Amino acid sequence: MSDLGDWTSFGRIDAEGTVYVKTSSGERAVGSWQAGSTDEGLAHFARKYADLVVEVDLIAARLNSDSADVEQAASQLRKLRESLETAAVVGDVDALGARLDTLSKHAEDKVGEFKAAKDAERTEAIAAKEALVAEAEELASRDSHWKASGQRFSEMIDQWKAIHGVDRKTDQKLWRKFSTARDTFTRHRGAYFSQLDSERKVIASKKEELIAAAEELSTSTDWGPTADRLKALMAEWKDAGRLAPDAEQKAWKRFRAAQDVFFNARSEVFSARDAELEANQAAKEELLKKAEALDVAADPKAAQAAMREIQAGWHDAGAVPRKNQAKLQRRLRNVEDKLRDALDTAWRKVPVDENPLLLQMRQQVTEAEEKLERAKADGNAGRIKKAESDLTSKRQFLELAEGTK
Repeated sequence: MSDLGDWTSFGRIDAEGTVYVKTSSGERAVGSWQAGSTDEGLAHFARKYADLVVEVDLIAARLNSDSADVEQAASQLRKLRESLETAAVVGDVDALGARLDTLSKHAEDKVGEFKAAKDAERTEAIAAKEALVAEAEELASRDSHWKASGQRFSEMIDQWKAIHGVDRKTDQKLWRKFSTARDTFTRHRGAYFSQLDSERKVIASKKEELIAAAEELSTSTDWGPTADRLKALMAEWKDAGRLAPDAEQKAWKRFRAAQDVFFNARSEVFSARDAELEANQAAKEELLKKAEALDVAADPKAAQAAMREIQAGWHDAGAVPRKNQAKLQRRLRNVEDKLRDALDTAWRKVPVDENPLLLQMRQQVTEAEEKLERAKADGNAGRIKKAESDLTSKRQFLELAEGTK
């Protein structure tokens, strides 16, 4: 539908300026046009119809991608279909409605497949955790092989954490059974070792090693890994068993003192970082004042250039306290949304080849092609596959935007 004759076959404007769209069930008023000629009015409402078609095209493209959120796509298609009956557009509404019905059926089929896959995944995950529970209960019934069984319990906990897809109620029920079996095993092991005085010498030796390891780590400034290691040492300490009460208390004080040296030093450093984060927040608040003062409606391009400088400064300002991060980001996003709306309004007046969004999409395709070439040069099959997928997706969106598909 490239000329006026095509549009008039789907709509008209009467002498009072009322705009009608023609459908198989008759004419429907979609708006009023008083701003110009009848031709211009029909073209205006035809462009709205074209925008709907592009939106449907994009959803269809996403629906066919491997990473598509099919439930979201199905919801979007339902909303579009419902709104089509009252949409203020001029075009082949019947054809678009039929296409939406077809796409909706396809999306619902994919939703069904997705749910079936999730159900299968849940069934498999439950079976895997039930197997771990059965093994844990079998280990808990033994009265020997304490070390090997304890190591196996640690492995099983890691395996448990790696299993996903079980609903919360079932997972909690299975975990209680697993935890009960593990607690039973731990209790039996403790009772066994408490009867053997010679085992306390082994425990004492192990705890001396843990104390030495903690003291060696106490002056480390590699905060994250060291904290994790100290927590692991704490777990090892608990698993090592207990000494006689007096000996246990003395050993614990030495072990805990070594950890306190590290964590107190870390706390001081983090306090200094908090002060730096507050300074970063002050810098970002100043940038927000500049951003919120921009007159995006009067000169969107100038506002966009200024906004780029503000965004660069925002990035350079660094992190802020976590409790204020969302609020600051939301204020910046509000300005970005206003600028985007202003640019979109200006975009409708710019020739297609000069459209900044189209130019940006072309740049993204170029960057995706370069990324694929680098992946091929590295010879990494995984990166090549991902780069090819990304390039295909970006090319599809570009072709849709250019109207080549």
